Amino acid sequence: CLNETGLKIQKIIFEKQWFYLDNAIGHVYGTTFEVTSGGNLQPKQEVEETSTEAKEAGTDNRNIVDDGKSQKLTHDDIKALKDKGIKGQEIVQQLIENSTTFRDKTEFAQDKYIKKKKKKYEAVITIVKPSTRILSTMYYAREPGKINHLRYDTLAQMLTLGNVHAGTKMIVMETCAGLVLGAVMERMGGYGSIVQMYPGGGPVRAATSCFGFPREFFDNLHEFPLSRVQSLLGGTFSAEPEEMPLLEEESNGLSEEKQQETEEEPAEISPAEEQDTMDISAEELNCLFCCSKVRDKQIKQWERRKKLKEAAALLGEKNADGLIVASKFHPTPLLLSLLEFVAPSRPFVVYCQYKEPLLDCYTKLRERGGVINLKLSESWLRNYQVLPDRSHPKLSMSGGGGYLLSGITVLLEQGRAGCGTSEPPKLEEPSSKRCKLQDLPC
Repeated sequence: CLNETGLKIQKIIFEKQWFYLDNAIGHVYGTTFEVTSGGNLQPKQEVEETSTEAKEAGTDNRNIVDDGKSQKLTHDDIKALKDKGIKGQEIVQQLIENSTTFRDKTEFAQDKYIKKKKKKYEAVITIVKPSTRILSTMYYAREPGKINHLRYDTLAQMLTLGNVHAGTKMIVMETCAGLVLGAVMERMGGYGSIVQMYPGGGPVRAATSCFGFPREFFDNLHEFPLSRVQSLLGGTFSAEPEEMPLLEEESNGLSEEKQQETEEEPAEISPAEEQDTMDISAEELNCLFCCSKVRDKQIKQWERRKKLKEAAALLGEKNADGLIVASKFHPTPLLLSLLEFVAPSRPFVVYCQYKEPLLDCYTKLRERGGVINLKLSESWLRNYQVLPDRSHPKLSMSGGGGYLLSGITVLLEQGRAGCGTSEPPKLEEPSSKRCKLQDLPC
């Protein structure tokens, strides 16, 4: 679909409601729109709503039977009202008037009934600014498998335990569609640097693009493949860009030969020779087009290698201020490798949906050393309804929010470096205690 300016408009479908967002451009976040005919958005006028509550209200709902016969209006009648152009508020009012049990309900039940019908028949949309809480709640409610069932309260604890703030250098390894990366970028506010470790052919940032960050936020965002971490640690990493061949000489070779032939030929050209000249010109254009495509491809490869070299330089400094891991892979090999790039006295946090992989990681870290304040925790969350005279915990709640392993890095002893699988050394007595034992008489 195209709008008046010729720009393509995307059709949005949200909870059985479809509309176009072209009329929303230029309005501030938080503006409420009303969906009119044709899916167009119109800013809703702030008018005083007429009271739809009945004057009479019952004392309890024990005598109300939900047999589906209390509403006089049928589905066809409601559809006819919509076709006439009657707005949702008027439809709700007619539903209340044609309900035989509405006046027998309690005041709380009436409010609940009105709220439910307004949500169904009033096509009102409020556009809010995207944030970590909104996106994480949306992903967890609709597609929790894409974010490894990461709940928003667990994500908040990760940002706190990881000490994410502006001006830091963070390492992020996640397979949560870019949600954790976007949360870190939002917390840092465009200040500092982030190195995203990714498996496969390239990083996934589907959720990161939904935050609407400005371009400046991506200037200090780098990515580095996990497949080349060991080569970087071993000192064999190389990302020097290859010299690009001069395609202009190759593309101009045919034109130079053509120019020499033109100088040797007489001034008059026969029709047959003219046809050959036109064919050669077409071949030249095709060759130039192919050469330009090859050159653009080489430029992109050179830029990719340049970014890879910058990310390797940042990791090679081994002074990262924090590490956050939230992936579907086993956390032990990831954490043991990536901790080499984190400076001493810096926090790290690992998320996993299950407890057993983190227990194995906890054990290996204790054997390896170089970390203190290791904690394995589970987050617990329950929502509460807070309303006048009816505040209570909600009956439905999530079964679990995953597990977090957090700690702080310290300077690893040289003798214990790389001994993640060996036995821990025996603890010796302090020197002061040994001196006292030697001074004792026989």
